[in-house]
Amino acid sequence: MRADLHPPALGEALDRDGYAVLPGLIDPEACAGLAALYEHEALFRKTVIMGRHAFGRGEYRYFARPLPAPVQALREELYATLAPLADVWGARLGQDRRWPATHGELTAECAAAGQDRPTPLLLRYGPDDYNRLHQDLYGPLVFPLQVVVLLDAPGRDFTGGELVLTEGRARMQSRPIVVPLGQGDAAVIPVRERPVAGARGWSRATMRHGVSEIRSGLRRTLGIIFHDAA
Repeated sequence: MRADLHPPALGEALDRDGYAVLPGLIDPEACAGLAALYEHEALFRKTVIMGRHAFGRGEYRYFARPLPAPVQALREELYATLAPLADVWGARLGQDRRWPATHGELTAECAAAGQDRPTPLLLRYGPDDYNRLHQDLYGPLVFPLQVVVLLDAPGRDFTGGELVLTEGRARMQSRPIVVPLGQGDAAVIPVRERPVAGARGWSRATMRHGVSEIRSGLRRTLGIIFHDAA
C-alpha cells in the first residue's frame, strides 16, 4: 500500500478539508488507456446524455460486469483502505453498522438489498459542459465515500472543469470547495454527508459535488462508487 493511501493521512485530510487528494494515483499512460475505454460500447451497461435529464451538459457511461481489470482492481484496493474510515464516520454519527472488510462482501450485501447494477463510470465533458451539484446514492445502501480520478491534464487538455463540492451545515449557508486535481490524481469525497466536530460533539454536514463549466478542450474522469445501484 502506498504511503499516500495510508488511512490516518486520508482521515486527517477528510476531517480538515472535507475531501482528500491522492496525487498521481494513476500514471499518464494508464489514464489514456482508461479514457480510451469510452469508445468501446460493449463495456458499458448504460449511457446517460446529461442534458436530457437536466443533470447538466456532457455524458457518461456506466461499466457493465465484468468490470475492466484496472477498474475492478482500483475499486477493491480503494475500498479496503476506505472501509475503516467509513466505520469511524459511522461511529461519530451514532451509527452501529460496520462495513465489510472486502469489496466482494459489500457487493454481496448490495445484491441482497436489490442493488446489483455496477456503478463505476466514465464521464466525458467538452466545451460548455458541466455537471450540476448532486449525490450518487443509487439505493438505500450507501457507502459514504467515493473516488473521482482525473484522466486528462488541466491547462493542457482542457480549461475550466473544476471539481466542486458544497458543504451544508445546520444554521449556516453552504460552503463551496474547489478540489485541485492534476492528471492521474484522485479525489476522495463524501457521497451524502460527513461528520463535523463542533462544541456539542459531532454533527452531520450535507455534501454535494459537481463540475464547473469546461471552457475549452476535453475533460474525462473515472468515477468509482463502491455501492451498486438498484
